[in-house]
Amino acid sequence: MSLFIPSSMFDPFSMDIWDPFKGFPFSKTLADPERSAFSSTSCDWKETPDAHIFKADLPGLKKEEVKVEVEEGPVLQISGERSKEQEDKNGKWHQIERSRGKFLRRFRLPENAKMDEVKASMENGVLTVTVPKEEVKKPKVKAIEISG
Repeated sequence: MSLFIPSSMFDPFSMDIWDPFKGFPFSKTLADPERSAFSSTSCDWKETPDAHIFKADLPGLKKEEVKVEVEEGPVLQISGERSKEQEDKNGKWHQIERSRGKFLRRFRLPENAKMDEVKASMENGVLTVTVPKEEVKKPKVKAIEISG
């Protein structure tokens, strides 16, 4: 018997809560049609020498439907909602696969993140959030002459 442990469980930057019942037929995610796969939107996190860069796939959303916030901690939060399409009285739906509903992703950032200089942009359904890093100052070392 193998034990499934999500990779985020040991990730110091993850704020996701592990749900041992996720995916079971009685799971909230499956039972509530307003919550969908969109609630766990895909995000990439890349660290460069100068910044932390986050990219989130948000196809079909406008920038006005997405919110990027920073909190003390430091924490970066990306959220939004894709609304249900207006009912069209002249047609009949045969299949609905595109996800809709709310989403929320939170990332705990290292202490060297410059939270007051965060920038976000959105192009072709991809949100890019750049969090600059403070330069880590090396402690000054002063040699002391030994007398005697």
